[in-house]
Amino acid sequence: MKFPTIVAENLNKEEVEVPNGLNGSPKLLIVPFQRWHQNVVDSWVPFLESVIKEHPSFDFYELPTIRRMNFVYQRFLDGGMRAGIPSIETRRRTVTLYIDKDPFKQALGIPTENTIYLFLVDLEGNIVWRNEGAITEDKSQSLSVAIKQIQRGS
Repeated sequence: MKFPTIVAENLNKEEVEVPNGLNGSPKLLIVPFQRWHQNVVDSWVPFLESVIKEHPSFDFYELPTIRRMNFVYQRFLDGGMRAGIPSIETRRRTVTLYIDKDPFKQALGIPTENTIYLFLVDLEGNIVWRNEGAITEDKSQSLSVAIKQIQRGS
């Protein structure tokens, strides 16, 4: 299964193509749907930052997924998010997707918007690992194994 190709902007106002235009080999794409999901996303960040230290070619991105809306409202929402994130690096890693959510969720096999979804993708955009929800020891170990396998080329 491939991650759908979407052109969007990160919170630094840079246009990027998800997933192939993003840095990282492999890269983890985190898909939250609700504002309250930020705490769930944040549960992963310290672990993911430690993975980058061990695997410098790895990177991760948060893809807040919001229904398609007019440009003015998109700018308002992005501005609010940008104001709450002082780190340029975190803003680079935050790419808001304003899309028709139903086809996106169907393409990724996402059954509900009640939690976050995580997708590890390779250079071709193939999903090689997936999970959902807050970090646990089992999930982090499973992700570490998948990253090592990709980097070894197996």
